[in-house]
Amino acid sequence: KNLARYIDQIKERNVWVYGAAGEAYNQAKDIDWDRDVALVIGSEGSGMRRLIRDKCDDTIKIPLRGKIDSLNASVAAGILINEIVSKREEK
Repeated sequence: KNLARYIDQIKERNVWVYGAAGEAYNQAKDIDWDRDVALVIGSEGSGMRRLIRDKCDDTIKIPLRGKIDSLNASVAAGILINEIVSKREEK
């Protein structure tokens, strides 16, 4: 519940909240990262709770190739942060 309250608080400050989810439609590479954003990474075993997912403005995925079906949470966070920084440096 603390995370849910925190998400509400940062959204009041116009921070866009993205939740990382393997079943999401949008890919991280296609997002406009120019605004203030926060990332929510679910637990490695069970992902994001429904309450938290529902509070996110949108969900995004990292495309996986080959036999990989999921990523360690810290690896997913690193990939997404790298994507954000790279896109912002392009501008």
